Amino acid sequence: MNAEFLLKSSSIFTSVSDKPISGYVAVGGGKILSVGREEQMSDWQGKETMVYELGNKTVCAGFADVHTFFIGHVLRSVGVNLIGEKTPEAVIAFIKKQASGAPAGKALLGHNWDSEAFSPGDAMLDAAFPDRAVILFSANHRTCWMNTAARKAYLFTPETCYPEAYWRLLREVLGDREAIMGKFIDYMRMLNARGVTAVKEMGYDDYYGFTDVLEALEKEEKMTVRVSFMSQAVGKGADMDYGVFMRDRFKGDFVQFSGFNQMTDGSMGDYGSHLLAPYNDKPDTICDQVIDYQTIEKDTLAADALGFRFSLHAQGDGAAHKILSIYDKCRMKDGKLVNRHAMTDLELIADDDIAHMARLGVTAEVYAQIMSLSARESFLHEVNEKLGAERIDKYWNLRKMADEGVNISCATDLPLLYPDIPEAIYHASGCRFPEGGEPYNEKNGLTREEVLKAWTIGGQTNLYNEARLGTLEAGKLADIAVLDGNVLSAPMDTIRDIKVLMTICGGKVVYSAK
Repeated sequence: MNAEFLLKSSSIFTSVSDKPISGYVAVGGGKILSVGREEQMSDWQGKETMVYELGNKTVCAGFADVHTFFIGHVLRSVGVNLIGEKTPEAVIAFIKKQASGAPAGKALLGHNWDSEAFSPGDAMLDAAFPDRAVILFSANHRTCWMNTAARKAYLFTPETCYPEAYWRLLREVLGDREAIMGKFIDYMRMLNARGVTAVKEMGYDDYYGFTDVLEALEKEEKMTVRVSFMSQAVGKGADMDYGVFMRDRFKGDFVQFSGFNQMTDGSMGDYGSHLLAPYNDKPDTICDQVIDYQTIEKDTLAADALGFRFSLHAQGDGAAHKILSIYDKCRMKDGKLVNRHAMTDLELIADDDIAHMARLGVTAEVYAQIMSLSARESFLHEVNEKLGAERIDKYWNLRKMADEGVNISCATDLPLLYPDIPEAIYHASGCRFPEGGEPYNEKNGLTREEVLKAWTIGGQTNLYNEARLGTLEAGKLADIAVLDGNVLSAPMDTIRDIKVLMTICGGKVVYSAK
């Protein structure tokens, strides 16, 4: 059988071997037909076969981002664009102009409000719009400007302007099916341009009808990213009946129901991380927020009994320890969890608990690009102040996870971060802050190859897709990413300049930089 096309490169990383091979990947009928050395390539080459001569550019399996929020991403472009409007008067005049063409009764929304240019109170907005809800999201995504009508309608404030709080607004935004379908197609294109062919999407509650969009796109064969979606309870408790219904509803190649997700602790910066030992600068505190572990355990065990998996967030070592005690109560076979429960974030976790994760078979969902959000000086000052040198030594300890045999997968918490695999290598393997310089806690980093495996087979194992995706092997679906440089040998100082050259999903080119 002749291949439809061949990818020829001296740097093919299969995610089976730890080292790249020089040779080819043959693709036909939506699948990988063969992977081998160059001398075997002619066996698959016919007159109609297209050959991509890629030199030493990296060819690998398509990337899987296992923690994304389309609903968070979409709110960065919802409503009118306020960029360039630098005074409250200009913003209000602009919103008034748009309001005349907007459906009556619906909230007036905007994005890219420059909260650093001015920080008004509600009075001006209330005077201009006394009866109609107005919500303007800031350009830095940290807050919003809203009037009293919006606060009353949606029950959140500028101080709680994050998705878990404004879920009532999401039902309205996602209800515009035609607009949301277009935005999701654009979203998939953006992910494809980053080499991503699979995601685990977080959907709040019953996803507010968005599953109809996913179903329609799959039936119309417009999906270019494989979506495993989860339900995160925010407006009501975890709904097991909904999970059963969604599992039965979606059985195709592109859309599946993956289980349930839930937050536990918060960020260390505001003492929200749950620690095993108190904060250095607040010695009477291990966590400044109340975490309902009782409900989390009840929901986890209910899901586990029905064959669903749970992803639980743990930023602090205390949260990680508590979550593992919950997973200890789940169903086991030969000492391992029956369902592929996961822990997300894992900024700080004790060595003993990493070994516990490995014994149970708990998957780690780590933010490989997380260092990109912090400058060295400010980060080290804060972490030193709150944790002290001994605990800092264990921060972002990916090396211990790999050494213990934990399945590591990569996530972005998009839109917190956006997938960029060369950048992930720079931070998770190079262990550098954005400004460069000396590595930080380099002993805790992964090898470049381990980072690639986490983005490919690690992610697909997390999603139960390892039998058909995640490696370059004959018989697997042809989800492939090609980078325009060699991420396994490029100098660490320049690796972030490497971009995605081509993305293939199901044997079809869904993105090309040329």
